[in-house]
Amino acid sequence: MILNKETAKQTAELLLQIKAIKLEPQESFTWASGWKSPIYCDNRIILSYPAIRNFVREEFAKQVEEIYGKPDVIAAVATGAIGIGMLVAEYLSLPFAYVRPEAKGHGRKNQIEGNLEAGQSVVVIEDLISTGKSSLNAVKALKEAKANVKGMMAIFTYGFDTSRKNFEEAGVELHTLSDYQHLLETAQKTRYINASEADLLGEWRHDPGNWKN
Repeated sequence: MILNKETAKQTAELLLQIKAIKLEPQESFTWASGWKSPIYCDNRIILSYPAIRNFVREEFAKQVEEIYGKPDVIAAVATGAIGIGMLVAEYLSLPFAYVRPEAKGHGRKNQIEGNLEAGQSVVVIEDLISTGKSSLNAVKALKEAKANVKGMMAIFTYGFDTSRKNFEEAGVELHTLSDYQHLLETAQKTRYINASEADLLGEWRHDPGNWKN
């Protein structure tokens, strides 16, 4: 869910400017899942641009408080969201933790790194939502640690039907700074893509697993 449309447009424009999101309608990227895609998103690049990372940090912080109130802990999903999650926690003067995809096989064998006590309220920070499975895996680990997960906030979502379904079934509230719809609108308005390319990108999102360029 988008809380602020102007923020969604501005976030999309900034991600395009620094090439955190790349749109190649006439080419294709191959995701780890094997999907062919005309879009590739790497929001970790945000950390290299101080003005943009500060914008994202402050928008996250503002929306976290507006939507959930101030939680006890900010947690991030490893590894992509660790940097921005830590910045949000610092801005809000809150403790920070992050969640690994699975527990380490050595040492203390932690899946959750950082101090987290049973019953504490947590807002989870994520950088990108595709199917939502890895994000929800982190939420599951937090709940198993008896944390009170208020919800999740992410920088960007593709808005796939499968991700909506996964979050609904898990009973997890998701808010994002921007999404695919605002990205396409902004990209076309700023002439990053033309109308026919916007149509092609729209078609991909409806059936990404079977898309062929």
